[in-house]
Amino acid sequence: MEPEKHYAQRISSTELELGKVKARIMRVSMLRVILFVAGIVGIIWLYPTDSWILWLWACCTFVPFFVLVKIHNRLFYRKAWLEVQKRVNMEELAGLKGDYSCFDRGDEFVDPEHLYSFDLDLFGRRSLFQAVCRTCTCFGKKRLAHWMQAHLKTKAEIECRQEIVKDLSVRADFREQFRIAGLVHQGNPDDEENIQSWIQAPCQYVNALWVKLCIWGVPLINSLLLITSLFGLISVQWFGLSFICFVIVSFGIIKRATRIQEDYGKQLKTLNGYARLIALAKKEEWKSEGMNRLMERLDMDGKSPVDALLQLSNELDRLDLRNNQLLYVLLEGSIFFQLQQIVRIERWKERYGKYVMDWLEAVGELDALCSLGTFAYNRPHYVYPVLTDTPFCFLASEMGHPLMPEQQCVKNDAAIPSRPYFLIITGANMAGKSTYLRTIGVNYLLACIGAPVCCRSLTLCPSQLVTSLRTSDSLSDNESYFFAELKRLKRIIDLLDEGNELFIILDEILKGTNSADKQKGSFDLIRQFMRLRANGIIATHDLLLGKLEDQFPGYIRNYCFEADITDDELTFSYRLREGVAQNMNACFLMKKMGITIADEKSADDRQKKYGCS
Repeated sequence: MEPEKHYAQRISSTELELGKVKARIMRVSMLRVILFVAGIVGIIWLYPTDSWILWLWACCTFVPFFVLVKIHNRLFYRKAWLEVQKRVNMEELAGLKGDYSCFDRGDEFVDPEHLYSFDLDLFGRRSLFQAVCRTCTCFGKKRLAHWMQAHLKTKAEIECRQEIVKDLSVRADFREQFRIAGLVHQGNPDDEENIQSWIQAPCQYVNALWVKLCIWGVPLINSLLLITSLFGLISVQWFGLSFICFVIVSFGIIKRATRIQEDYGKQLKTLNGYARLIALAKKEEWKSEGMNRLMERLDMDGKSPVDALLQLSNELDRLDLRNNQLLYVLLEGSIFFQLQQIVRIERWKERYGKYVMDWLEAVGELDALCSLGTFAYNRPHYVYPVLTDTPFCFLASEMGHPLMPEQQCVKNDAAIPSRPYFLIITGANMAGKSTYLRTIGVNYLLACIGAPVCCRSLTLCPSQLVTSLRTSDSLSDNESYFFAELKRLKRIIDLLDEGNELFIILDEILKGTNSADKQKGSFDLIRQFMRLRANGIIATHDLLLGKLEDQFPGYIRNYCFEADITDDELTFSYRLREGVAQNMNACFLMKKMGITIADEKSADDRQKKYGCS
């Protein structure tokens, strides 16, 4: 089924069920009111009569009332689930139409110093991250951003990721349920920091000598006193005295027990939200080997996280027994129950705490993979790239930008068959050079994180992606535009000198200097790239760079984007053509904007008049 039809169908069925749930909530609410009023009125009416009739009436009204309270809570939970389910599918439907405003932009990951993310608009408004991200946990969001900032560089890793994404892409129901569960039980952005601090905090009681003496000594003393008193060796008053003393001493532990119960209870609530996600994943029968390995990480000491957390929940629930005053006296006086439970809880942390962060990281990885799976599902016409072991190649046909509307996207080819090899792209302003570079960069990145790409076909050998498409000056750092670009280029050269294989994408290098200086610097830079056996694409307005094809035949190819002027109107085909650009449009555009442009004869006359040469 096509994604549009799938989401529309899910919205329709969800709205239908949501209407039924709301109607049931209304009926249960009315029934609860009737039972409560009937119970109160009946008690008032029957109060002077025999007590058994009053109790019978109370049971017949209030017992069903409390049963309905539980049913009501379940209905409200189902209502919240269905509302999120409807929202999720409506967001996906909007995303298919190019509206990603409802998804996370990842603004906190914007880094102008990064090797490529800032140039390719990976984060921020209308970014690739916003188009891809469907994460429902803070761990998943960070993992997806990390994958985009540090892409895979080996064929084996990428192919493994591809298999996982393919496996997830066909499981639309699982991905939907996973995201809904994460949003309904949504954690906080600081969950990672809080849980990490909780795990690293030392256990205060489990290894303390005085605690061991108490939890072993109190039951032992009570047992000895009770047995000796039963045999008549001592008075039973001694047992009673020790029992009362232990109860009094236990009052000093109440605050500590309450603090531990609240602290562990808070973490348990957070972890239970993530455990629900694991429970969903464990129900699936995965086909990909990589996903099965991930499932193995979702265990703690051979036990499922769900079972381990249930054990902690039971230990915390037992502490609630102290709320019953009679039980409190009996348990504290005989075995120091509160301290026993505190030790059991801390033993749970000692046993399972070391696995929690790895478990949560695995949840985050699964969350990020679901985003890639949804990205693949929503774009059935995209293809998975073929990975090769050759020194380097990038062969793309009919390649388009993933964020451009399909009807507006003009697709082009790109061919870098060997190493070293460079494409020199020339062309007029607004002809499509920069968009072409970003199209290559974004598709290359998608390929290297295991996602499908916007191409008819793509074959590549992965290398480190590096770009320099936009640079800005910095007043605070007393740094000029030109110097900022030089630093960027120096960084690329250093990486090449260190032996790294790079895929370089540059747009209009050395923009901050004069034409003659720029030409010489550009020529020398590209020659150095060739000596260092680099690969890449360079877009430029400088047509003279086209001569490099003659100096490096078979290693440099010229392509261009042309601007055509017809009937005094400027048109663009946005089609990549072979060769060096022949038409420039700066003066034409200035004239169209009302800026006076002198012809060549007028310019020569002014030079003679003012003595200019």
